[in-house]
Amino acid sequence: MGLSRADVLKKELQIATFEDLLRHFPYKYIDRTRFYKIREIEPELPHVQVIARLTHKELLGEKHTKRLIFQAQDDTGVMELAWFQGIRWVEKALIPGKAYIIFGKPTFFNGKVQMAHPEIEPYSAEVLQRKGNLTLQPAYSSTEKLKPFSLDSKGIQKLVATLLEQYAKDIHENLPLYIINRFKLVSRVEAYRNIHFPEDAAALNEARHRLKFEELFLLQLKLLKTKLHRTNKFKGNIFGTVGNYFNEFYHHKLPFELTNSQKKVLKEIRQDTQRGVQMNRLLQGDVGSGKTVVALMSMLIAIDNGFQTCIMAPTEILANQHYQTIKSLVGDDFVEVALLTGSTKPKARKILHERLESGDLKILIGTHALIEDKVQYKNLGLVVIDEQHRFGVEQRARLWRKNSIPPHILVMTATPIPRTLAMTLYGDLDISIIDELPAGRKPIETHHLYENQRLRMFGFMKQEIAKGRQIYVVYPLIQESEKLDLKNLEDGAAVMSHEFPAPDYNISIVHGKLKPHEKDYEMQRFIKHETQIMVATTVIEVGVNIPNASVMIIENAERFGLSQLHQLRGRVGRGAEQSYCILMSSHKLSADGRKRLSTMVKTNNGFEIAEIDLELRGPGNIEGTQQSGVLDLKIANIVTDQQLLIQIRQCVEGIFEADPQLALPENQILHHSLQSKDQGLSWDKIS
Repeated sequence: MGLSRADVLKKELQIATFEDLLRHFPYKYIDRTRFYKIREIEPELPHVQVIARLTHKELLGEKHTKRLIFQAQDDTGVMELAWFQGIRWVEKALIPGKAYIIFGKPTFFNGKVQMAHPEIEPYSAEVLQRKGNLTLQPAYSSTEKLKPFSLDSKGIQKLVATLLEQYAKDIHENLPLYIINRFKLVSRVEAYRNIHFPEDAAALNEARHRLKFEELFLLQLKLLKTKLHRTNKFKGNIFGTVGNYFNEFYHHKLPFELTNSQKKVLKEIRQDTQRGVQMNRLLQGDVGSGKTVVALMSMLIAIDNGFQTCIMAPTEILANQHYQTIKSLVGDDFVEVALLTGSTKPKARKILHERLESGDLKILIGTHALIEDKVQYKNLGLVVIDEQHRFGVEQRARLWRKNSIPPHILVMTATPIPRTLAMTLYGDLDISIIDELPAGRKPIETHHLYENQRLRMFGFMKQEIAKGRQIYVVYPLIQESEKLDLKNLEDGAAVMSHEFPAPDYNISIVHGKLKPHEKDYEMQRFIKHETQIMVATTVIEVGVNIPNASVMIIENAERFGLSQLHQLRGRVGRGAEQSYCILMSSHKLSADGRKRLSTMVKTNNGFEIAEIDLELRGPGNIEGTQQSGVLDLKIANIVTDQQLLIQIRQCVEGIFEADPQLALPENQILHHSLQSKDQGLSWDKIS
């Protein structure tokens, strides 16, 4: 293979090694066993194969519009074959009067079958025999830039065939025999042969199953090995006692009863922090499920054991909100709490640094200003990270280095992640779930209205405002985009001002183009109840907690993803009053759009919503997965292969329980698979 071909293959398809080429799986298979008669060809057939004799040819058109036309005939009819490129070569190669095997996509013009640029080869008994042996022909994705290098689907097929012919003996097994037997898997060589050149549909299914299994198995092996390694390597601070801070808060300050779900999670955290091993736990819970209280109570246990704690949030608004929530829960003279963000004044910052280093400051809340090198703790024992997917692994690691023994880490997210995705994305973290809302919270009522029901919506808004409630109205875009005919925020605000005129009503307008202080000013007006309606883009999605806001109206709701709709809905329902979410849409809805909106009306359960979102969008588009690198799956799919993933996870957990170091002879192969990045295909670069 020439250097220039190798180079373009790497640039276009990221294929640089033999292994990459072998793992460039066909995206579909074409059945080449069936031969059609010309009369049997239907317009909806994707590809057909015909044996016909070329009868007549003619060259039509001028210099730039030249085309070569051949008539092809069998005993049932005539079809037309056309070439617009490579005409001279085709004309030389094809002989009128000879029979050929013709393969391509049929089209119809004036009731006649036509085929442009078909694959064509001389007909003979041997060729027919060979075609009979190859039932399903692989089709590979390629690009325009690869075609001049003869690296279209056919060219890639030839490369793969040569590779398998010459190097099949070097494809070593990477799973132990007992796993292969237990799960009835075909061998690795057989799997690679049959994924590219399947003998039949059954062989293809077995090959797929084996390669999916292997991919998910090695991923789980790596994740659980990391978890085990961290458990053994990083000793954790022991929170041996539950003392005055925790007890005083629990018995005298907590204004409500904890849910069973919250108690269960606290127990899990309590067990983690007593074992002498560093905790890494992901806490999932819907908006409003009470994660902050669980985090605070965990922090109080750390403080009871002589440690400092901190909460890191992705934005100043969210950090401020955590600060307000925690201050209102603990009161003024119970435990020292401080806020550190980019807006903290130098003088306040200096005092804060001193109190932190002396150990007097017990709870520090802030943005990633908390991980700056100049922020020094006396004894940091527990770090709470909110909205995990906004912080990279590197930022987490910088927090670990803030203490000689790494602090315990509690990661919180209000984006419910389906179980299988969490198992894959956060497979190295332990997972806790709060899946019930605090007592007294009424589920939000969700309604879907169409454009012609707008007056009904205005009437409902006026009723709620008359009761003293506040309303969010959210738009997908700020300004009219020519491509998308959307009710934009500026038009929307004008309509609202007309429908809700001053001085009876006041409106706040918030969007991403405002300067931070302008945005803050408008937010504050709404928080102080100086305005009844907030017209906004999605900037309000994460953060603000306004118990008095009881209605969320989402314009062009069909333009939003399911998880985003769910996050927006979670902005209301913070108080004891009944809250509502109204989804406005046009009548023109795609099947997916319709399913998203009906899902929102049907359920408030974030995990159910996340599962459906995963089915509709696929794992690559769920927030936080793109930058993880974990989900670079070539053949497995965590939506359709959920059962397999769960089965594999349990199997790998069992292996590590019995043999943590993978030292047993039968597990040596797994030890080797973990060591070698290429998972057992140690070949040279393609070039």
